[in-house]
Amino acid sequence: MKKKGLIIGIAAVVLVIVIIVGSVMSTYNGLVPKQEKVQNAEHQIQNQLQRRADLIPNLVNTVKGYASHEKEVYTALADARAKLNSASTPEQYEEAEASFNSALSRLLVVVENYPELKANENFIYLQDELAGAENRISQARKDYNDAVTDYNQSIRKFPAVIFAGMFGFEKADYFEASPESNTVPTVNFD
Repeated sequence: MKKKGLIIGIAAVVLVIVIIVGSVMSTYNGLVPKQEKVQNAEHQIQNQLQRRADLIPNLVNTVKGYASHEKEVYTALADARAKLNSASTPEQYEEAEASFNSALSRLLVVVENYPELKANENFIYLQDELAGAENRISQARKDYNDAVTDYNQSIRKFPAVIFAGMFGFEKADYFEASPESNTVPTVNFD
């Protein structure tokens, strides 16, 4: 009778251990793809920012044909594009994007001074491509924030919250627009 009780006790302990290990493995294996999804979404933002940056040389070359004396605008765009291409962290991307958007705004002000440029077929095409790029960037940012929400909720739920800290799953940061993006740009044609 003692042996039977000992066997049942050992079986119960083994069963509890198997349940705990299974729960840990299941939780860990559930968090890994969510963390990867966040990282993938972040890279998609970078991918779309790069796509937009790649459109700019064509846009600049088109504008150069009409406004060759606007050299500081072209230099600012080239510098901003280089800064965007060399960024490697979300913070660097945000800073580089702010510079890029500022330079791009100045280029569009130059365009306003050349009505024949605004009617140029190549310029219109590039402007449409740029608008499409902006939409894709916006969508990529939304997708990133959605992935962050899903991931952050997962690491805060029980029992995942217990294991997330043990395995180094840390809260991901949301994409937030820079404070400068809340300021309406001023366009002056003087």
